[in-house]
Amino acid sequence: MHLATYIDHTILKPTTLVSEVAQICKEAAEYKFAAVCVPPNFVKKAKEFLVGTNVKVATVIGFPFGYSAVEAKLAEIVLAMVDGVDELDVVANISAIKNQDWVYLANELNHIMPVVKSKNKTIKIIIESGILTNDEIIKCCELYGVAGIDYLKTSTGYAEKGASVEAVKLFRLHLPDAVQIKASGGIRDYTFAAELVEAGATRLGCSASLAIVKGEPNTNNATY
Repeated sequence: MHLATYIDHTILKPTTLVSEVAQICKEAAEYKFAAVCVPPNFVKKAKEFLVGTNVKVATVIGFPFGYSAVEAKLAEIVLAMVDGVDELDVVANISAIKNQDWVYLANELNHIMPVVKSKNKTIKIIIESGILTNDEIIKCCELYGVAGIDYLKTSTGYAEKGASVEAVKLFRLHLPDAVQIKASGGIRDYTFAAELVEAGATRLGCSASLAIVKGEPNTNNATY
């Protein structure tokens, strides 16, 4: 399986350097990855590094815990769009999910979606499936599945557990066909990446992207 076109080549560590962003953009262009995923403050630089390529620039919103106020997430989204972002990986309010506050989550989504879609940007909602029950995951699939999001994403990579084949299968079973799945968190080798794609993932968030596409041992210990 050729996995490069499934991959969002990712760097989200708090100590990220401009030189590292330049490097992942170079690698993404060379290997024809779907996108790079960088911290919000590097969106503009990544766009510059990727001029003339088909590689998209993604960033994270409300990262990594999702408990920012809706207004704060909206401000992050607007600033990222001003900087030229193509795709927005938005962390849902995980605390609201665990507290079963579906009204809050629907309100959050109702404020975010019009802004994102007014500029025809891709939106991925992250729900941190590794720390949710199956019932909570199913409820999220129902809530976000009807809202017009582009992807439901498994994980930030910062929780105790990242992506799993079981979660991807559960997503696919309970999401509308139009909503795609991004698996991320702990994807470090080709075998696991291929299993996630076979389970229904159409994007993979990886910092070990080169090891995955080359089928080599991974030396990158990042969790995202």
